[in-house]
Amino acid sequence: MVIVIFDLCETFRMQKRSIDVVVMSDFHLGTYGCHATEILNYLKSIVPKILILNGDIIDGWQFSKRYFPNSHMQVIKEIMALLSSGTRVIYITGNHDEMLRRYSDLEIGNFQLTDKLVIELNGKMTWIFHGDVFDASTKGSAKLLAKFGAKGYDMLILLNRFINWWLKLINKEKMSFSRKIKNSVKKAVKWINDFEQTAAELAIEKKYDYIICGHIHQAQNKLIETEKGKVTYLNSGDWVESLTALEFRGNDWTIYQYDEKDYTPGKIISLVEKPPRLNVVTDEVSLFIQSLTNYISKTPR
Repeated sequence: MVIVIFDLCETFRMQKRSIDVVVMSDFHLGTYGCHATEILNYLKSIVPKILILNGDIIDGWQFSKRYFPNSHMQVIKEIMALLSSGTRVIYITGNHDEMLRRYSDLEIGNFQLTDKLVIELNGKMTWIFHGDVFDASTKGSAKLLAKFGAKGYDMLILLNRFINWWLKLINKEKMSFSRKIKNSVKKAVKWINDFEQTAAELAIEKKYDYIICGHIHQAQNKLIETEKGKVTYLNSGDWVESLTALEFRGNDWTIYQYDEKDYTPGKIISLVEKPPRLNVVTDEVSLFIQSLTNYISKTPR
């Protein structure tokens, strides 16, 4: 049996960019919608001093051993590699990986697990958290409906990916079903605007200069003013549709937009033997803790 894979090493023979702080969120590893290859491409192209994972990295709502491909595991391994090379990794929990909140305030070496974070960058205070605290659909009985909705959303993304593959073949522009739906439904647009305004007003009350969220899958960088003051609201977007991250370099935040044209496709290698079957545990916490344990075991004492 001949299996064809991509040599990712060929992809990353490019100059890595040094960045002070990178914020990424909403990978949703373990779902069909996750663009794991693109995440891996981006992570391998940067050398961040601090990498902040702002929630919904592992999707505990839809996690299943039936679907956790090698590319998703490679993302975790790359994060561990960054840890080993000196990058400080701060994992902020979200609603889809809320199972990790029982371990909040865990700090080992360069790794920190928390629910929220306040950091000072060049004399300015930045408040970072996932943002599900503002979403009533993630709490109580509404949470069950949200989980069902998440499965439907995942299937929509899978269908969208197939259609975009076909559009690419005929040299047509890609499209996003869910984004078109969000933009066409007034309630969805209002909910996003309310989310941003609520987050900004709270940050202004707390006298922060910046507030960074994820959760709503809408990358943003804008100044919001009220009668009480002003704050820069930022959102890191997601790696299901937007493929965006936030980068802090020098003295400013910018939105990074992934573009496949920036990454050279890897050459194809044929393997005669079938690769070993990936053994993925069914418990999300065990998956994360095992990766963490491997890192700890390699850390000099």
